[in-house]
Amino acid sequence: MSSAERVRVGVNGAAGKMGRRVVALAAQNDRYELAGAYERDGHPDLGKDAGFVSGCARTGVMIKTISALDRAIQVLIDFSTPDGSAACLLAAQSLGKPAVICTTALDAAHEKKLKTAAKTIPVVYAPNMSLGLNLMVYLTEVASKFLCPAYDAEIVEIHHRLKKDAPSGSARALADAIRRGSGAKLRDLHGREGLVGARQPGELGVLAVRGGDVVGDHTVHFLGLGERVELTHRASSRDTFAAGALRAAEWVLGVPPGVYGMRDVLGLPENR
Repeated sequence: MSSAERVRVGVNGAAGKMGRRVVALAAQNDRYELAGAYERDGHPDLGKDAGFVSGCARTGVMIKTISALDRAIQVLIDFSTPDGSAACLLAAQSLGKPAVICTTALDAAHEKKLKTAAKTIPVVYAPNMSLGLNLMVYLTEVASKFLCPAYDAEIVEIHHRLKKDAPSGSARALADAIRRGSGAKLRDLHGREGLVGARQPGELGVLAVRGGDVVGDHTVHFLGLGERVELTHRASSRDTFAAGALRAAEWVLGVPPGVYGMRDVLGLPENR
């Protein structure tokens, strides 16, 4: 693939754990060209080579603030913070560039800003960019259609000790898949303690476990009388999320404005 055909990506949050992996994979894969790297105002890595910061070969791309977004990029990938994502979307809008938003824990105000941006640019938004996890979300919805509400549904997710939000965005996506598939109005229950009594109809247990260096484990339990069905996804490397983000960046080029998910990127069918 010639340099002219490569997808020119910019990475917001380029010095973070996930941003560094996107930078490294983009620099090492001839399908992509790292065309921009960005961080928040005051970040200690501003002005440094993005490849050096990520631990790979120097790229010649220096980390700048998102306000200095390069016109040369074709698509912007965001692995930052909710406020960083909002700034990323404004910058992408200003140049008419599509965006891939991978940041989790967006609240209603941030999601409103995302939908506003998507009126003029295409935006892929997913709490987890892994192909396997997104396939699991799809399978969870299918299973819920057939098993719930006769089977009780519970979700357990495990992440490293430094993760700031709980439950994970992926756990919330799995819970939403159970609601869609079952058609039931289920309420999330985050842990149980004390003499709580028997499990009540309409409960959807979502338990967040934190510790060590776990990249991300998610299990959906469908618990029936005499049997149970479990769907599990375990991520052992952050590269699976970085690779998914790059795949989404390639896919989003040329699609109309709107909000898209990894189901669109992967071409998964709608459940009937």
